[in-house]
Amino acid sequence: MPTAEQLRLDETRLNDVPWKKWGPYLSERQWGTVREDYSDNGDAWNYFTHDQARSRSYRWGEDGLAGYSDDKQRLCFALVLWNGVDPILKERCFGLTNSEGNHGEDVKEYYFYVDSTPTHSYLKYLYKYPQRPFPYDELVQTNMKRSRIGRAPKPPRIIACTSKLARARSSACA
Repeated sequence: MPTAEQLRLDETRLNDVPWKKWGPYLSERQWGTVREDYSDNGDAWNYFTHDQARSRSYRWGEDGLAGYSDDKQRLCFALVLWNGVDPILKERCFGLTNSEGNHGEDVKEYYFYVDSTPTHSYLKYLYKYPQRPFPYDELVQTNMKRSRIGRAPKPPRIIACTSKLARARSSACA
């Protein structure tokens, strides 16, 4: 007996039903890539920063947290989050450019694609958003001081403050 997902896959293959037209086709980090290089010197990685990315439109792609789009990225949806303390809305993963990171381009956040069916009729995504200010400048400065031999610093530790008891026990939640 075929599963519901197998029936959807068969519909896609045999009857051209567009089950795969929509899916998680957005990148978490599009800014500063070679496809969006409009620099005078060919330095795509440093042409614009994460800070500038929220003020730009992209020509060849989009990005976003838990992004979902049609297969041509003509219509894109993604989460926008705010923890109540950051100076900006969280629209995309924070990362370092090649010149900012000691190991090249590097995303400094925790996110996971937990589950998905092949037709994307079911998706599960987990993003760990800190409940205190995200250390954007600190990560850039720390990484620029490191050599390529040293280990890259890990993303900031995530502290979940979901209850009054947890907040009372942890000064980090304040």
